[in-house]
Amino acid sequence: MRPVAIVSDSTHYLPPDLVRAAGVSEVSLYVRSGERQQRECDITDYAAFYGALAGPGELPSTSQPSIGDFAAVYEPLLESGHDIVSIHLSAGVSGTHGAALQAKSMLEERHPLGRIEVVDSHSAGGGLGCVVLAAAAIANAGLGSDEVLIRAEAAADAMRLWFCVDTLEYLQRGGRIGRAQAWLGGALQIKPILSIESEITPVERVRTAGRAFERMVDYLRTLRDDGADAWVVQHIQAPERADALVARGRELFGSDPIWVSEVGPVIGTYTGPGLVGVGGLPSHLLA
Repeated sequence: MRPVAIVSDSTHYLPPDLVRAAGVSEVSLYVRSGERQQRECDITDYAAFYGALAGPGELPSTSQPSIGDFAAVYEPLLESGHDIVSIHLSAGVSGTHGAALQAKSMLEERHPLGRIEVVDSHSAGGGLGCVVLAAAAIANAGLGSDEVLIRAEAAADAMRLWFCVDTLEYLQRGGRIGRAQAWLGGALQIKPILSIESEITPVERVRTAGRAFERMVDYLRTLRDDGADAWVVQHIQAPERADALVARGRELFGSDPIWVSEVGPVIGTYTGPGLVGVGGLPSHLLA
């Protein structure tokens, strides 16, 4: 049985130490501002990026990795004797999953003994990160690609994620508004709460930032009550609100979050600064 390598993309926003510990390889998406294109993983000054994002002018554009980007990560793993389970952000919001499938088709002809499985996490950010860690736990335990694939799909099915944004402006300007289009008439007066269920999905609207925060706490309580005891908090340029959510989550769960991190430029281009989000899944899926 061949060992299994886990590959993901840069939109999981896992802390680097967790990525290293799990042995996850990464393919980066891209951000273009004017004539300058950068790999997302090379953008480290989030304060500068989001400061510019909130200013006048056109939003940056984002793009998926190329087939060649995937091949550059996949091929050395196949040559070293690994099978690959490659897990990516929702195909409903990005072509990343499709590019990975094209790379798989190309490389399996060159490496007939190797196996590549491409998984749609149906999520992004913390949701994708949890699915990646669940698959890595099984791979690092020495199980084969069938078992890793089953675990990844089970985690994707179990994962729940909610996030609140300050405004729908960025989703609208970036063309990622999805089913929240119907809320645009009152966008300036509401704090939208959204989820990702293959695409960005509206959940509810609240009137104030304080109420939005309390609803995030309510969603943490829902996770706890449903047995999703492995939980995460993410934010964009809102560390104080994230810290306050972590404190409330510790009271509810009696445990620390798996991680807390800031969402990076690819997803952040479409949500804008001020996002706070929570998510989780049953901890047995991470064992």
